[in-house]
Amino acid sequence: MTDRIARTRPHNPTSVWPVPPDFAAIYSHAVEVQPGSGLLFVSGQVGLDRENRLSLDFTEQCEQAISNVEALLAAAEIPTENIVKVTYYLTRSADLPLLAEVRRRRWPAKSPPAVTTLVVAALVHPEILVQIDVVAATVTSQG
Repeated sequence: MTDRIARTRPHNPTSVWPVPPDFAAIYSHAVEVQPGSGLLFVSGQVGLDRENRLSLDFTEQCEQAISNVEALLAAAEIPTENIVKVTYYLTRSADLPLLAEVRRRRWPAKSPPAVTTLVVAALVHPEILVQIDVVAATVTSQG
């Protein structure tokens, strides 16, 4: 799938706050998709597995949501390196360190995506603790 890696360019200018070293592999202030690439928008994924089961554990839900995103990217033949924007929705701020840990383990990147993380009052069902949506670049031509 290496020929499917889209060309992107991160933007982390010195005119805005510096990205902390612990986040340098998982966060960019902005990501530009270069010519010859398109975009894939992945709907918010939660921790439901293919049998519609949901763990009550935050880390397990987060891992499953990431696996769901990865399965959708794979179906479109897009590597995770092509993720350019991620939005995380959590229902508990206490889970933010766990989210950072899972992100560093699952999605470190040489060119990390733009990221927004929100703590919200609730998601579609009260037992859902995290939802993840992404935008990924696709290769449309050999430009």
